[in-house]
Amino acid sequence: MTDTRPPAWGDPPGRAVIRSCPEDFMVTEQLGFEPSGEGEHVFLYVQKRNLNSADLQQRIADLAGVPPRDIGLSGLKDRNAVTRQWFSVGMAGRTEPDWQTLQSAGDVQVLAVERHLRKLRRGVHKANRFTLVLRELRGDRVALEQRLQLLRDEGVPNYFGEQRFGRQGSTLEQARRWLSSGRKITRNKRGLYLSALRSYLFNRLLAERVEAGSWNTVLNGDVCMLQGTRSLFTCEQVDDDIRARAASGDIHPGLPLWGRGKSPAGPERARQQAESLKEDLDICEFLESAGLELSWRPARMLADDFCWQFCDDGNLQLDFSLGAGSYATALLAGLVRYKEGVVRSDKGSE
Repeated sequence: MTDTRPPAWGDPPGRAVIRSCPEDFMVTEQLGFEPSGEGEHVFLYVQKRNLNSADLQQRIADLAGVPPRDIGLSGLKDRNAVTRQWFSVGMAGRTEPDWQTLQSAGDVQVLAVERHLRKLRRGVHKANRFTLVLRELRGDRVALEQRLQLLRDEGVPNYFGEQRFGRQGSTLEQARRWLSSGRKITRNKRGLYLSALRSYLFNRLLAERVEAGSWNTVLNGDVCMLQGTRSLFTCEQVDDDIRARAASGDIHPGLPLWGRGKSPAGPERARQQAESLKEDLDICEFLESAGLELSWRPARMLADDFCWQFCDDGNLQLDFSLGAGSYATALLAGLVRYKEGVVRSDKGSE
């Protein structure tokens, strides 16, 4: 299975190196709510460097003396980066350890410790703020400026990044073999494989819309999603108001994250989407049998507070925010052909 993601705006006008060092890829999780200050869950706001979220999750569990399932987090963050994110620790009836002990290895800083009533769940954070440095930049300055303005104003297809599928698609291939074998695997691997399969189907549907030129416009029967929220509605018939809202970035066409349940899309749109995935019917049925519920993801990604600076040393710095679940590398792919300055992990920023 090959993950293909056709570009929306043609070939990128430049080349660059990303992640020459962790400080070139900085991510700050924006939770979107304040911990209540009371409750059985300790909320840790942590900065990590060159460490993936799963490894830090295990460290926290070991220090607290709880199983990893009692550690909550909202999104996985890249290893090869400097990232700030929240973790929750279920501490009912337990004595709190010295959380500063997490800093002993030098790759972690504990920035805040709070209390909250509920465990932190995947995907509940509002956004991620990125500061990225692109080095060894090559390309015409005018063309790069024009593309940056286009990406800021019009957005890019909201593809799942390559991190979701593993190095050279390894996680995706392992997931397909698991589907065929039916063997038992760990809970963590199960979640990883289901996500890879579901994301692959989404990218296929989105690639089809990109090739048709309709990834950023609403069609009859589309599910529409409001910018910056999870709210959605069905557009039975496109009118001037819908066109204007889509053009302004207020709403986006939505595409399914496959699972069981009746699609709210119009009958013809739902039929077309199912027809587009008929070659992967086994994946669709497997996701449904695994208990995943149908949900929706915007086809277009618009960055918030998107700004950039061409530096005197020839590098380019980008600053922007993306909603939970969107990938900075999907935005970068519209600007430059990039290569990694260091070997990355298989975990992605969400």
